[in-house]
Amino acid sequence: MPIFLLFGTYTTEALQGISAERTKKAVKLIEEHGGEVQSMYAVLGEHDLVFTIVFPSAEKAMAASLALRKLTGISFTTSPVVDVEEFDRLAGKVKDV
Repeated sequence: MPIFLLFGTYTTEALQGISAERTKKAVKLIEEHGGEVQSMYAVLGEHDLVFTIVFPSAEKAMAASLALRKLTGISFTTSPVVDVEEFDRLAGKVKDV
């Protein structure tokens, strides 16, 4: 199944509701959209959160990202990823222009 990175940025509203309970609700919501959380990190820098999640499709990832926004108030950017071996294979198919 495809892997997606979700980068979360707290809004003022989202900061108000930080709790372990909300995190549990977020994980349940992801699972309801067919996702499986591989990792969840709080980070410093441009984003506040980074999740690695396996979803059955881009549509499910997008739906979960929107649902997470509604649940938490956190603004998420969702990006599909390709492992390095697949990237190298794809890059090897690129012809010189």
